[in-house]
Amino acid sequence: MNIGSVKYRIGKSYGFQILTIVLAFACVIPLIAILFFIIKAGVTKINWHFLVNVPKAVGESGGGIANALVGSIIIIALASVIAIPIGILAGIYLSENRKSRLAYWCRLSVDILQGVPSIVIGIVAYFWLVKPLGGFSAISGSVALAIMMLPIIVRSTEETLKLLPDSLKEAGFALGMPFHRVIFKVIVPVGFSGILSGVMLSVARITGETAPLLFTAFGNPYLSTNVTKPMQSLPLLIFNYATSPYNDWHDLAWGASLILLLWVLFLNIFTKLITRKWKVQL
Repeated sequence: MNIGSVKYRIGKSYGFQILTIVLAFACVIPLIAILFFIIKAGVTKINWHFLVNVPKAVGESGGGIANALVGSIIIIALASVIAIPIGILAGIYLSENRKSRLAYWCRLSVDILQGVPSIVIGIVAYFWLVKPLGGFSAISGSVALAIMMLPIIVRSTEETLKLLPDSLKEAGFALGMPFHRVIFKVIVPVGFSGILSGVMLSVARITGETAPLLFTAFGNPYLSTNVTKPMQSLPLLIFNYATSPYNDWHDLAWGASLILLLWVLFLNIFTKLITRKWKVQL
């Protein structure tokens, strides 16, 4: 091999590294631009009055997003209560029965459900819940969001538990522990980091969803905690106010967008900190 060939291969390697860095940076540019634009437009709109008051009527200055904040917390909390236990139990079943026919079809259904558009889930929830119940409600919105959460929780739980060595279960069985105690006292605590990551990722996934809530929760201009009635949320407020012809409502939409962005950022940081604390070295 001559010197020219070596120099050519080294130069080609450096060129490829530079191209990779440039493309990676190009992927980050849209994110930085979006963050900068939302922060610039929304930071001046946020204050204490903005967070603790409901929106004003058209033509009145001021107002806030308290109804949307409370509504989002309630709807997401209800969705989590529905989806987390079902998702974790389903993930445990799939990890413990990897080759059964039922597990195969369950796994296939979860994968298909993960690719279903959110607006389709909203329409289905509308015909399943809204029409039979006779009106829009926060419960209907929570069920729609819970359906969206399930695939992420199920798959993260299954993949996490698959990584755990069989010796953990064998040790539990050797001590005379029944199957359910081995799962919930040994396996799940060891895999808590990965399971929690999936749960928090699913919560972050549904935090900004608008389409399912348009067909289910519908929105409410007033502060409401009644889960059987229509309820406002941050994504709905942003959608309705951003498409309105009023400048004051546009300001509320920008402020709410920044709050929603910070919420998702907090969820991701919280997940990183918690999973690092609970991470177990095997």
